[in-house]
Amino acid sequence: MGDLVWSNDPDLKGKFPAGGALSSERRRQGPPPSSGPQVRKHLPKGPCVSLETSGRNGKGVTIVTGIVLGEAALEELGKSLRQSCGSGGTVKDGVIEIQGDHRDKVQQALAKKGIQARKV
Repeated sequence: MGDLVWSNDPDLKGKFPAGGALSSERRRQGPPPSSGPQVRKHLPKGPCVSLETSGRNGKGVTIVTGIVLGEAALEELGKSLRQSCGSGGTVKDGVIEIQGDHRDKVQQALAKKGIQARKV
């Protein structure tokens, strides 16, 4: 009976901790996962263009990281990159995301603007 999840049996009432709490050995350790913004790990230093597919059902997204600009300037750069690729995308947390695999086009467009980005 240690793995009981739910029951409407009145004979079992009171045999388990109140409130449906898990026993101490099965209780989750550490803080609950947050639903805040996604944290990207292992970002390389400097301007980089990469392709990310994780969490997107296998669909690729071109990611531009490491460009140090103000929020408005980054939005404007993201808009011009999306237009040059003919694709949608967004700017989140200082990272430009463009739908699809456009690494070469983005790298060339950044080079025209004087930003030397490397492909990762």
